[in-house]
Amino acid sequence: MSKYKIYGGAALLLLIITYFLPIWWVALQSIQYPKTMYPDGIRIEFKYNGVYNGCKGEEREELAASQAGADCLIEMNAINHFIGMFRITQGRNRDTSREYPVYYVFDTEKDAVGDDIIDPETGKPIKIDVTPGFLKFLDGIMIYSPFLFLLMVAFGLLFIFSKKRVNAGFAILPALLPFYFLGMYIKGLYWYGHHLGLHGGGAFEGIKEFMPTVFGEGKVAQFVTMSYPYPGFFVALAVFVLFILAILLKRKELTAPTHS
Repeated sequence: MSKYKIYGGAALLLLIITYFLPIWWVALQSIQYPKTMYPDGIRIEFKYNGVYNGCKGEEREELAASQAGADCLIEMNAINHFIGMFRITQGRNRDTSREYPVYYVFDTEKDAVGDDIIDPETGKPIKIDVTPGFLKFLDGIMIYSPFLFLLMVAFGLLFIFSKKRVNAGFAILPALLPFYFLGMYIKGLYWYGHHLGLHGGGAFEGIKEFMPTVFGEGKVAQFVTMSYPYPGFFVALAVFVLFILAILLKRKELTAPTHS
């Protein structure tokens, strides 16, 4: 078997595995959340298909008896609310029992003088969806991530089993997977940190628009913020390296002179 097929096949296997692995984590720590209650802080995890609770169940003794333990995703949203930040999109981790995802924002329809328009059938103000489009786009990427991954796998298979030299380029698309994540992660952090107008702003009026910590430690108000990759991100980097090696090997093999 050609070496490029071996490397490409290994890359595809790891590509599939990364879909199920946490890629990145973010945590907040402050005196309100002592380590005796939250050893890892208020922690959430990012996968390609959604954002998840990062607390492991030891937090808050009064909740530890439950199967789920503390839900730090809920805690994180509560903290973000105080500075006027929009709720975190959850992708395929959303509560399907709700009519709308938690990050949706609604207002009431107004008449010419600014009063609520009342629905004659219900007697209540007419609600309108004012959720920012970027949040729906971000959530949609995670919701449709299985299909995007299948597309990446298809490109990888085309690269492996096609003998056309030009098709080596198809391996670049799945190879760049960790950089797709980083790009969306950084863009998402920037957007959240520069849109603090939810409900007219938060309790901390002195907080200006900011760029949340991408990598390492930072500070927002009284909270220490931490943001680091999980091993899943390094597995995704291995996918990149293996595909690049496979591309080089394929080009070398297809351009090597044949001997009769």
